[in-house]
Amino acid sequence: MWEELKAIYEQGNEEERQILELAMQAIRQRRERGSAFLSGFLGLKGDFVDENTYRFELPLTVFMHNSLGVVHGGILATLIDSAMGSLINRSLPPDQYAVTTELKTNYLRPGMGERLRAEASFIHRGQTLAVMDGRVYDERDRLLAHGTGTFIVLKRKG
Repeated sequence: MWEELKAIYEQGNEEERQILELAMQAIRQRRERGSAFLSGFLGLKGDFVDENTYRFELPLTVFMHNSLGVVHGGILATLIDSAMGSLINRSLPPDQYAVTTELKTNYLRPGMGERLRAEASFIHRGQTLAVMDGRVYDERDRLLAHGTGTFIVLKRKG
């Protein structure tokens, strides 16, 4: 395996080297922050815009492309879901967490360019269920995808 990795890095094309670098980024983020490997591959680092809005800004990488060279629809849905999940989970007390129970995504235009921005906000926040709104924009501020999600709030065991 080591020889194959070395060969890919030394003899592979730029896209293949980028994938290896993203894998290293994913491992680092997992070790440093305990985030999911997928978050590391995507380079997700977010912030609250205000108490009801959460935002990710990230570079568009080759990992996100489909075979047509635009952002894969599953990646856009993942960005929407991740922004919404981050918003609710970062706003809950330590003894609670939330998971997605439903996700609806509308794709509006192909994702191209160099950067993406995903934002999430609350539509309704109850004791047990939250309904949320998520959007992904390109660097020209064009809306690429819109989604809504329902999250259930659960108690941590222990």
